[in-house]
Amino acid sequence: MDVLRQGSVRMKSRRFGVYRRCWLMLKKASSKGPWRLERFADERSALIQGPLKVLELNAACFALRRCKGARKRSVAVSCLDGTVRIFSCDSEREAEAWCKVLSQGELGLTFGVGRGEPDLLVTGAQREQQERFPVILLPSSALDVSGACRLQIAPEHIHLWDSGDPLRRLLSWPLSSLRRYGRDASHFTFEAGRSCHTGEGLFTFETPLGEQIYQHVHAATLAIAVQQQRCREQLEAQGQAERLATRPAVMLPRSAYWWHITQQHRNRGHQENSHCVPHGPSLALPQTLPSTAV
Repeated sequence: MDVLRQGSVRMKSRRFGVYRRCWLMLKKASSKGPWRLERFADERSALIQGPLKVLELNAACFALRRCKGARKRSVAVSCLDGTVRIFSCDSEREAEAWCKVLSQGELGLTFGVGRGEPDLLVTGAQREQQERFPVILLPSSALDVSGACRLQIAPEHIHLWDSGDPLRRLLSWPLSSLRRYGRDASHFTFEAGRSCHTGEGLFTFETPLGEQIYQHVHAATLAIAVQQQRCREQLEAQGQAERLATRPAVMLPRSAYWWHITQQHRNRGHQENSHCVPHGPSLALPQTLPSTAV
């Protein structure tokens, strides 16, 4: 049986914004098509007629509960192409059941394209969506927004996404522009510098996942510092090579010529070995706030 779940729901019209009663079916991938949500006028129509609308889930990101601007007991299915379909159930239990089966489909099974090959781009996008932490941005004098949102730690930035619209990015902060960051049992806090789009200021997020967010930020910051150190060493090595290449050749007696080449080779080997040891100015890493600071 291809049908994983079906039932009567109220689907929100994308054109008029009103909720209309319909019969919804969730079908898994088969020879008849990919993962999909099929909408019918009623239960009887589902038995004798084709669907009125079909939403293919081969590009689905995830399912949301209690999305912004929707009814209670609602479920939103968001896709990578920007399509968002919202439907409301008759009870919280039904809404949770729909959300659970949709999430199981995303996490436990592979959405196929064509003849069932895994879509690696979709898998990466799903993983990116799943790595967003639910937080509550506390009011700040530097921002006009606050409330529930999702925090994402990218390799070079901290992104803040709208919890109701997963494709809407609210703010971004470069990790290299952070002055300090810290956490406690229920908060994560960082101080942004002047070069950030929001300007300088202290931003606090209420979340029980403060430790996880802190570890992600700390690991990304250290990775940036290591990369900067490697680039600095490469530039220094290139500068030394250019100076040696542009140095005027000195005509040496033959007896001293081979000694000069041997000594030059030894010096180069010593320089290459010395590059393996970090040197130069210390890395400018953001300071960590005390664990008790909010």
